[in-house]
Amino acid sequence: MARYKSISFIVILILAFITFLSSVYVVNETEQVVLTQFGKPVGEPVTTPGLNFKVPFIQKANFFEKRFLEWDGDPNQIPTKDKKYIFVDTYARWQIVDPLQFFKRLRNELGAQSRLDDILDGETRDFIANHNLIETVRTSNRVPMSSGVIGEMIGDSLEQIEVGREKIQAMILQAANEQTLDLGIRILDFRFKRINYVEEVRNQVYERMKSERYRIADKFRSEGQGEASRINGEKERELKTIQSQAFRQAEEIMGRADAEAAAIYAAAYNRSPAARSLYTFMKSMETFEKTFDSQTHIILSTDSELFKYLKKAE
Repeated sequence: MARYKSISFIVILILAFITFLSSVYVVNETEQVVLTQFGKPVGEPVTTPGLNFKVPFIQKANFFEKRFLEWDGDPNQIPTKDKKYIFVDTYARWQIVDPLQFFKRLRNELGAQSRLDDILDGETRDFIANHNLIETVRTSNRVPMSSGVIGEMIGDSLEQIEVGREKIQAMILQAANEQTLDLGIRILDFRFKRINYVEEVRNQVYERMKSERYRIADKFRSEGQGEASRINGEKERELKTIQSQAFRQAEEIMGRADAEAAAIYAAAYNRSPAARSLYTFMKSMETFEKTFDSQTHIILSTDSELFKYLKKAE
């Protein structure tokens, strides 16, 4: 009899322990809990960490994340307002802010991810379809990082935008949050992970980039050729100026030298008859040397100085 009492006591203890375990649950700092009874939520959600109790075997604790959650969209091919197709890959961060409403509408994170696919992909498609390609690619009308003339030329060639990529992201985020108000979640951030052109548009963009760079290169070449022509012209002008000045200085020096030589000859000529005769003779010999050769014929008068010396030589 005592043995049966011991066994019964042990069974009762085990059942009591199991009952205690099923009535206790622990909420961590990163979790929040919604209690359900026969599949229906009861009471308020538990959002503070600690030890909590529930009705054993009847109530169930449903745990949900309190931290930020990730949503990663599938790349989609979307047409822009100017009829250009691009591949858009997006991502977002969201959070469960009302676990009770979240459980009623979405049940779990898998249902939330599926609902976010519909909301964010739809809003992305709508907003990109309502804006031109340049608005989704560029953020602002900032000046390119290239400095100097090249940066100014590239900046002048860029088309001006009114909205830009960041504002489109903000508009998608706002529109998506308006649709998640009754879902118990809030989208914290939405971004374009990558935007890529389809093959046809990519080739058009590359050709446009090349033609733009060719235009800039041609302009630089023409400006360089004009500058080279100007430098060469200045060089020729300065060279002619230097040569003319040198020629003038050489002529002045030769003139002064001839004048000094003539003065010396005149002084020597006027000094004595013998010197005059020698000077006359030397100048006549120079004239003979510079004037006559074996092919020269000349007619002289009898009173010519040259005839006198030729007569004496004969």
